[in-house]
Amino acid sequence: MVLFAGVPARAEMSAEELAKLAQNPVGNLISVPFQNNTNLNYGPEKGTQNILNIQPVVPISVNSEWNVITRTILPVISMPSLGPGIGSLSGVGDTVFTAFLSPAKPGKWIWGAGPVVQIPTNSNSELGNKNWGMGPAFVVLHMDHGDPWVYGALVNNIWSVSSSKQGGSYNNGTLQPFANYNFPGGFYLTTAPIITVDWNADSSKRWTVPLGGGIGKIFHLGKLPVNTQLSAYYNVVKPDNGPNWQIRLQAQFMFPK
Repeated sequence: MVLFAGVPARAEMSAEELAKLAQNPVGNLISVPFQNNTNLNYGPEKGTQNILNIQPVVPISVNSEWNVITRTILPVISMPSLGPGIGSLSGVGDTVFTAFLSPAKPGKWIWGAGPVVQIPTNSNSELGNKNWGMGPAFVVLHMDHGDPWVYGALVNNIWSVSSSKQGGSYNNGTLQPFANYNFPGGFYLTTAPIITVDWNADSSKRWTVPLGGGIGKIFHLGKLPVNTQLSAYYNVVKPDNGPNWQIRLQAQFMFPK
């Protein structure tokens, strides 16, 4: 299905087509999502943690057959108190950069693969790790012009590759299955839980597994399409002091060619 992933978007695209384009992680579209995650009952003091992920997506055309889709995540973190006498903390976390090589003219099944790099941009040691990290990333999804469903999964794993004394080694994985059901007019139902695993932790404290979902809608600011989402997830599996609920609010500014 070439329209949504392989060729430039067109001004006359419908709201439903724009929604599907936004739901393709390796779509040929410049966009800037702002994803705000509010984690409830976080830490030993059961406070509220807030993470605003600024996530610009920039596609690069290699040739008529291949694109490289770059995805950057810069988290702005507000951390609650983690114990008596410990104050709250705000700042920038570590940046995660991914570059997916993906076919420019895919069929109904679309895929991408490439490296993921964790960059120690944290403004405080409590908000990240001073060691660089690297690993593989993959995405696969199904999307067809006549089908309201868009579904697939993103997966990556990052190992620390440097040895700063200010940071420890890490080995972290992320799996994000997603499914969207699109209605005419740009309204859709969505679920995209972010499952994480810390392979260095004890087996009983290793996984965070959320379940939930929400709604999304394409709006326009003038001629600029904006993909908005509101969803909630409950962590059915979590480490000690992990949050039990996450509220996710997202606005994705889209720049079709």
